[in-house]
Amino acid sequence: MTAVIAISKRELASYFSTPLAYVFIVIFLALAGAMTFYFGGFYERGQADLQTFFAFHPWLYLFLVPAIGMRLWAEERKTGTIELLMTLPLSTTQAVLGKFLAAWIFAGIALALTFPVWITVNYLGAPDNGVIFAGYVGSFLMAGAFLSIGSFVSALTRNQVIAFVIAAAACFLFMMSGLEPVQSAVRGWTSSFVIDLVASLSFLTHFDAITQGVFDLRDFIYMAATIGVFLFANVVIVDLKKGS
Repeated sequence: MTAVIAISKRELASYFSTPLAYVFIVIFLALAGAMTFYFGGFYERGQADLQTFFAFHPWLYLFLVPAIGMRLWAEERKTGTIELLMTLPLSTTQAVLGKFLAAWIFAGIALALTFPVWITVNYLGAPDNGVIFAGYVGSFLMAGAFLSIGSFVSALTRNQVIAFVIAAAACFLFMMSGLEPVQSAVRGWTSSFVIDLVASLSFLTHFDAITQGVFDLRDFIYMAATIGVFLFANVVIVDLKKGS
């Protein structure tokens, strides 16, 4: 874990050494606030909860999280520093975990800075803070899942723009898999087992359940499994590409 922590510290410091981190945080907070109070009608609803706040998180992450993940490996391959990184006394798995954790912590910092919304809803009413806490946990896990996809895609290419577009498209497909347009398209030519399998891959389905305060172990296993699968694939791709 020492090597993983060292890589994480190095990567996290690199975020804040450039304006990228501050621009991302400002954009995330501005969009989250605008969607909650204006598009979500936070005051007009007259309910002391953060359902409108969390409802827009998947769509925010769809564009902002791939923007974080696109540089993780594409930049290393483009500049040739991946060879230098791999000469350090650490394994590929440690490097992948370290870079992923740094980006996930960064996303967590941006999410934690939305705490004024939590304070506001507690000032205006008496919300169920357990449900709100569950929403934050679910949001953080979903950011990690999106980020693992972005990290994997970033390892496939040297171009950050291509990595961003493909990662955003992949996350969008995972989100939409549980909705009716996708279900109706699948329903016409396959069995009910496959239909249920496709529906179970939807981020929206699992995230909505968590934000309702339902702590179903299956939702957490899904998020953790998604992170694990794509990080494993990330390790395999980095091993294959580091010499090219």
